[in-house]
Amino acid sequence: MQLKIRHETKYLHASPVSYGLMELRMMPRAHAIQNVIDWNISLHGAEEQLRFSDQHRNEVILAAYQGQPHEITIVCEGTVETSDTAGVIGEHAGYAPLWYYKRQTRLTRPGTGGRALLRELGQGHENDVTQMHALAVLIASAVRYETGATSSDTPAEEALELGRGVCQDHSHILIGLARHLGFPARYVSGYLMMNDRVDQEAGHAWAEVHFEGLGWVGFDVSNGISPDARYVRVAIGLDYREAAPITGLHHGNEDATGDKVLVNIQVQQ
Repeated sequence: MQLKIRHETKYLHASPVSYGLMELRMMPRAHAIQNVIDWNISLHGAEEQLRFSDQHRNEVILAAYQGQPHEITIVCEGTVETSDTAGVIGEHAGYAPLWYYKRQTRLTRPGTGGRALLRELGQGHENDVTQMHALAVLIASAVRYETGATSSDTPAEEALELGRGVCQDHSHILIGLARHLGFPARYVSGYLMMNDRVDQEAGHAWAEVHFEGLGWVGFDVSNGISPDARYVRVAIGLDYREAAPITGLHHGNEDATGDKVLVNIQVQQ
């Protein structure tokens, strides 16, 4: 399947910014389940400084802006050919060893709520993969999908206590509990072609868990499936912070409360 993607992010600063720096993880890589036919990133109001691969082999663009700009626009667009492997990515490759993906972070660390879910999960599953699918079903039941209930900084345990969240929260919970069970697990940011619309207001996120003899397998808790040909992988990390499309900082903006971020994403065949 060939997916055409256009992703525009616009930052509108309420007051002048003297200097800003951004890391962009918005470049999908070719691998066993997807091939990048073409991809372009254009910056307006900012300038690319350098490109590098991080510890997860994400392609990163470092961009800077200065001179009191009020508006920064980032546009990514291209075509990616995907295939359906029932969520199986394959064996581990990259700079970071597998044990690195067993590390809990502030956003993934389970608490009493997470451990209660594991007790409910119980034992006796056919294999490790079916156990993880069962865990994903429990998480989706415990945390109702609701936009605006959490933020990008909400820890997994807090979303679980709240009982509401989005794909980021579902992914953090599964990752934290998978690590608690001894599996390497990681966060994935990317795109999903929706069946009912082209325009979207945000990208998508899911989890991947590594199983001995099988490799990495994806789990989309929010949609109750393993990723298929409608998914495009862009970046991975221990949690959202390491795989976020855009992170950064800026100076000179005296009143950031009026800042706005406008996102428009289109994913279609």
